[in-house]
Amino acid sequence: MAALYAATPPLRTDALGVSGGHVLHLQEFGNPDGMPAVVLHGGPGSGSSPLLRRFLDPNRYRIIGFDQRGAGRSTPRGATRDNTMADLLADLQAIRHHLGIERWLVVGGSWGATLALAHALAESQAVSALLLRATFLARAEDITRFFQGAVADLPEAWSRFAAIAPPARRHALLEVLTEGLRGDAPQAAPFALAWWRWEAAMSGALPPTDEPEGDALQELIGRYRVQSHYLSHCCWLDAPPLLDRCGSLPCVPTAILHGGSDHICPPDGARELHRRLPHSTLRIIPGVGHDPTHPEMVAAMLRALDSYAASGRFEPEVNS
Repeated sequence: MAALYAATPPLRTDALGVSGGHVLHLQEFGNPDGMPAVVLHGGPGSGSSPLLRRFLDPNRYRIIGFDQRGAGRSTPRGATRDNTMADLLADLQAIRHHLGIERWLVVGGSWGATLALAHALAESQAVSALLLRATFLARAEDITRFFQGAVADLPEAWSRFAAIAPPARRHALLEVLTEGLRGDAPQAAPFALAWWRWEAAMSGALPPTDEPEGDALQELIGRYRVQSHYLSHCCWLDAPPLLDRCGSLPCVPTAILHGGSDHICPPDGARELHRRLPHSTLRIIPGVGHDPTHPEMVAAMLRALDSYAASGRFEPEVNS
């Protein structure tokens, strides 16, 4: 297994005020004179992880990481007011201007890849390249499959998940979860924990043993409150659908990496995106699920990002 780059201390940490009373937790790492790269976390609502920046060589990249609205150490945590796709796109512009960056490489996984695509469509002049891992396209069928359609794959786990809803509403789990997560912590906790267990089952992770408590549980509630808010609005990407807009993406180096056994974001979406982007490269990695720490996904990410740092392009991949 290729080793991730070592964790390095931040060059700077900012609290950046944006619209609606939100304050973004923003950090820079690596080489201040290096190639600018912004790393977009998943979720929505999950918050940035130190792991995500360790795919990039800190000697060659100027790495920007931040917690999106309502997520991680941004405040207010779990807030859904003034928290839409348009707000996130405005935040990316504000961060870029705040840091004096004209163009940057955009690296995103799962929801982070969704946001990367939307950002490239909104500000094509700001994007020098795209690295998309486990791309989520926010199609209605993607959202439905996560909550309802995967029952055929994991019937026992889905039955445990669906038990959070009354029998008559198990066809509308997202709606039930969205309503439950709006409440205070004691009311919202069972809904957050049910979602957390289901996501673990879908990702192929080991069954969770110690359930989150205290602040970790509060963070989980905030995460899924934001996520349900976005998913219940199709992430504001359905008119027109994101995939139908992707033909207008800038013709910049674009690498798509996807696990062949990803149940959360099935690989058909990555293949369809690649068909819309003839200038992109695609690698479907057999046996890999949604987990970014799988050794083969780690190796593929490192190889792609090292190649881009060295040559300004991603190494050619065999299209799948």
